[in-house]
Amino acid sequence: MIMETRYQRHIQLSEIGPNGQEKIKKAKILVIGAGGLGCPALQYLTAAGVGTLGIMDPDHISISNLQRQILFNENDLGKNKVLRAKKYLKTLNPDVKVLTFPFALTHENAEQYISVFDIIIDGTDNFYTRYLISDLCVLLNKVMIYGALYKFEGQVSVFNYNNGPSYRCLFPYPPQVGEIPNCSEVGILGVVPGIIGVYQATEAIKVILGLGEVLSGKLLCVNLLSHQNTLLDFEKNQKEIDQIKKQGKAIPIENQDCFIDFEVSLSQLSSEDKIKWIDVREEDELPSLSHLNPLSSSVSLDLLLDNKQKIIAFCKTGKRSRAYVKKMKNKGIGNCFSLKEGAAQLNEWVEKIVNYNDT
Repeated sequence: MIMETRYQRHIQLSEIGPNGQEKIKKAKILVIGAGGLGCPALQYLTAAGVGTLGIMDPDHISISNLQRQILFNENDLGKNKVLRAKKYLKTLNPDVKVLTFPFALTHENAEQYISVFDIIIDGTDNFYTRYLISDLCVLLNKVMIYGALYKFEGQVSVFNYNNGPSYRCLFPYPPQVGEIPNCSEVGILGVVPGIIGVYQATEAIKVILGLGEVLSGKLLCVNLLSHQNTLLDFEKNQKEIDQIKKQGKAIPIENQDCFIDFEVSLSQLSSEDKIKWIDVREEDELPSLSHLNPLSSSVSLDLLLDNKQKIIAFCKTGKRSRAYVKKMKNKGIGNCFSLKEGAAQLNEWVEKIVNYNDT
């Protein structure tokens, strides 16, 4: 009776009815990324009564997330996104089983986690993870629901549905490093991920029910400034799919954006951390953070190799500091990280940093 009352508006739809709602209840969906896309998708899938939801994300909540990541509030700052999302979702619908994976998807663990779900929602912001999801969905015959964002625009598509095209059929090759900026570099209108995330949840429900026209072989492009929606067709590239299946594992690409072991956010730092801060910006870019050491010839490789502190580089957005850290990692400096979201985040926390760090 409670189920009938909660999902009454679904059950009233002739296209869904009690049998359709039961299908939704039995579905298992993994949402990878509990950010701008993942939050609205999770919220609506939970409300819809999806039986099992998995959430995977290693990140912690920072104040700049709150502009668009609607599951969180200021009381959640510094806490893991996955665990806070579960707490909220269980209050929304306690009947939904929520599985939490507060770590990153990697080549080592991807098969283990993707294999137990029916549908994978891509809420990521980097190509390393996206291609990994795509390849594993091909190998394990899982449906991948894709969403991507750029400023005032978004894209949605469904891959591997009924043996349809995959992500690599649409985008065979990853972009070059720095070719496509992410949201932390160019910004994003807060409502855009909300709209695209809801589209992803909608496609997931349509896949579960076999309802309507699923966006398989189609890329929906939404522009909120011009109110222009464009639907592009693309075909299955059997050669790309056969290559993945022949290899029997995900085809590795350079971890150019994700930097699983490269990035750190201020919310992850403890007051006990001893940190060597390195500002990789140019001198004419420096505002009032002169008490943090700018990169100069005095910061030698030998000094960094011998350094016992945690080394954190930063710039305006995090793009140049990621490149800097990558070079340092290649030179054998393991305890080196890039500050996620750069000085934009640092400005909000600078007093805290000055109070507990020896620069």
